[in-house]
Amino acid sequence: MIRQIIHIDEEKCNGCGICAEACHEGAIEMVDGKAKLVRENFCDGFGDCLPACPTGAITFEEREAPEYDEAAVKINKMMKELHAGGGCPGAQVAQFSGAQGDSAQGADHAPEDPATNSDRATASAQPAAQPAGGKPVSRLAQWPCQIKLVPIQAPFFEGAKLLIAADCTAFAYAALHEDYMKGRVTIIGCPKLDDVDYTDKLTQIIALNDIREVTIVRMEVPCCGGLQRAAENALKASGKFIPWQVVTISRDGRVLD
Repeated sequence: MIRQIIHIDEEKCNGCGICAEACHEGAIEMVDGKAKLVRENFCDGFGDCLPACPTGAITFEEREAPEYDEAAVKINKMMKELHAGGGCPGAQVAQFSGAQGDSAQGADHAPEDPATNSDRATASAQPAAQPAGGKPVSRLAQWPCQIKLVPIQAPFFEGAKLLIAADCTAFAYAALHEDYMKGRVTIIGCPKLDDVDYTDKLTQIIALNDIREVTIVRMEVPCCGGLQRAAENALKASGKFIPWQVVTISRDGRVLD
């Protein structure tokens, strides 16, 4: 499309970097000591950077350029804050190599296990499955995992099987790591304790990333219905057709579904 966008004259640029700081959208970066418009779709064409330039190296021009992508700009700002340690230090994004392992279950089936659900209900009170070495291992694939802290777009979401789990499930169901977290990206929350509707954020996560499937693991208690409703509404609102399932855990650690 033809629209107004900035032009940077590199010969006039003295490399001061003031324009890059003035560009709140992150369209300008310093490359080899010169200011460059590195993301045309981040430039809104309003020119906050123009008065900041002491050498007059920045002007407007009308030309073919991608449409301004406000959603991408917001995501970029969030990711910069996280990597820079902005906000909560514990919310900085990390991905754990080798934590996921192979998927423990399909998109619309219970965990792969020769036992029936009845057998699993009895077995669920036993210790979590132990890999070679004798000790259970964490299957958490990324950080952060709290729904309130996790960014709406991150590399670990791409092509991911997403597990949306209630906080209490990890304490009630001993084998959560092996049976449900293994092979998935896990995000957790409790709508009662957080006193928030997760629908909007979950919608953005599903809509903006290549999520392959969704598993919702909740407790049998009524307040967990809020988490399930938020996830189901997010799936609908995302406009995507994604395989999904709900698994309910009893208070004494049995799989009810």
